[in-house]
Amino acid sequence: MALVEGLLLQATSTGILLGLVILLAVFYFLFSSSSFKEAANEPPGPKPLPLLGNLLQLDLDRPHESLCELAKTYGSVFKVYFGPKKVVVLAGYKTVKQALVNYAEEFGEREIRLCYSILFSNGENWKEMRRFALTNLRDFGMGKRGSEEKIIEEIHYLKEVFESFGGEPFNTTQPVNYAVSNIISSIVYGSRFEYSDHHFKQMVERANENVRIGGSAPIRLYNVFPWIGPFLRSKRTLETNAEKNKKQINELVSALKETLNPDDCRGYVDCFLLRKQRDEQSGQKNSRFNEKNLFTTVVNLFVAGTDTTGTTLRWGLLLMAKYPHIQNRVHEEIDRVIGGRQAVVEDRKNLPYTDAVIHEIQRLANIVPMSLPHTTSCDVQFNGFFIKKGTTVYPLLTSVLRDENEWESPHAFNPAHFLDEKGRFVKKDAFLPFSAGRRVCLGESLARMELFLFFTSLLQHFCFSPPPGVSEDQLDLMGVVGITLNPSPHKLCAVKRS
Repeated sequence: MALVEGLLLQATSTGILLGLVILLAVFYFLFSSSSFKEAANEPPGPKPLPLLGNLLQLDLDRPHESLCELAKTYGSVFKVYFGPKKVVVLAGYKTVKQALVNYAEEFGEREIRLCYSILFSNGENWKEMRRFALTNLRDFGMGKRGSEEKIIEEIHYLKEVFESFGGEPFNTTQPVNYAVSNIISSIVYGSRFEYSDHHFKQMVERANENVRIGGSAPIRLYNVFPWIGPFLRSKRTLETNAEKNKKQINELVSALKETLNPDDCRGYVDCFLLRKQRDEQSGQKNSRFNEKNLFTTVVNLFVAGTDTTGTTLRWGLLLMAKYPHIQNRVHEEIDRVIGGRQAVVEDRKNLPYTDAVIHEIQRLANIVPMSLPHTTSCDVQFNGFFIKKGTTVYPLLTSVLRDENEWESPHAFNPAHFLDEKGRFVKKDAFLPFSAGRRVCLGESLARMELFLFFTSLLQHFCFSPPPGVSEDQLDLMGVVGITLNPSPHKLCAVKRS
């Protein structure tokens, strides 16, 4: 076992890891009774190998790209085997929207893995937690005036950090993630953190690490072959981070409990604690407002509210450095419409080109390429195919945002996708970065507000460029795949505009 663990720790490529899995699969075969049973009229797909399924046909470091290629052969609804596990993939705008919107109930369950609550739970627990979260987050101004004030306050702190580098190259990851994390922190806990706060920095780093590791090749293989878990350092890291998160959240919640005031709800946690307290006082049994749901809901909100928006914003700054002619047009429009005052949400309608650029950043960045896995709630007849109840389904969002039938130049950065011939902003039906249907992103309105205000304010004050000696062509747009698609490690120069 020590030898196997050592090999796994040193494995840096999917090929090596798969080779080890093949060896271990022999033992699995001895006690596995699984087989590739086919039902009548199932979606087509590549022929699977025993035990491994179609894993050898997939690049587990970039599975969304492999699945897009398979869609060219097998169509917009096809099946693929991740090891012995059958998965149905939905590709293209029309198919994905039909499934998530027109068949919302049938495709609306979530595949439950290591966690639950809003993102990963199903049934009544999911409905009640989501309903409570939506109601209370809106009360704290999520996507409204209250959030706008919080974001504008945070923009000043972020600009100070950018200015502190004096135009020298720096990694945008930490300051951007701190700023975005503070928005969700102020809504959830009722206050922001200083960027120098050691516990806050660790909290943000763990969230980013979990997102990065959670979608890595080793964890994808673990989801297929759980028995390799004890050999995986990445799984141990996730478990360690979960324990640290639990401890830190408990400390934050305990501090809020001590000063809890029914007449002054500071954030989401206060509202949850008061509801929990009310249920306990009324003797309500089996209340879903318990410590476990509070912990997982806070983790869900913090991770989802930090990584997606922070990642998109960093893609935006990278794309501005790579395409200076587009950055120049954004500068010109902002200068003409806003001048030197602080941008506000109301300015969006007067900044069509900037708005189009932000939408195109979201489209091309494609930060959740495979969406989160869904599960069918019942047997489904869909597009002429039979899909059994409990089947894992991947709505391939990358195939929507880069659908050649919907976008003029799907693989290029082209803000004209969102502009008409007169330069006015136009909405596009195939713009689904937040997914669609009953599992659409809970924080879409907040994320849209954050992206507009952060991006516009940063472009108002800075010009972004590659480090000296690095050309625009050398800036890498491949990205690093985790649960989300992050920019590859890079540095940028933020030169203050006069």
